Amino acid sequence: MDIQRILRMLPHRYPFLLVDRVLEIEKHVRIKALKNVTINEPFFVGHFPARPVMPGVLTLEALAQAAALLSFESADTEPGDDTVVYFAGIDKARFKRPVGPGDQLILEATIDRVKSGIYRYKTRATVDGHIAVEADLMCTMRKVSPT
Repeated sequence: MDIQRILRMLPHRYPFLLVDRVLEIEKHVRIKALKNVTINEPFFVGHFPARPVMPGVLTLEALAQAAALLSFESADTEPGDDTVVYFAGIDKARFKRPVGPGDQLILEATIDRVKSGIYRYKTRATVDGHIAVEADLMCTMRKVSPT
């Protein structure tokens, strides 16, 4: 899945679109995507100037965006501007390695279960084969009215 399709499926835009490409997807099962982390990311200006580090919460957001792509693809739907995927919970989040400029973040999400419209995913983000972040994410798909 290339960036044009990602842009059609997710409502996020720069600087909050955190998935550059989908490498693998197996409907109803798993997704593998990537985020190229560059020195031009706006958060590096203040986090931290002497040793730039991608905020952990943004790595979790990147994982959630990959999971949302899996949800939309599994539902065989291209959401409109009125459909979003919200966090419903984050469990067992562990930050194992800092992510910095020049890293290629590999985002993996596997559907653990779906119940009452809540998707639960096992996720992890790696850099060079080493785990940077892992977490269990819960998300739900909702229709919203435009403001």
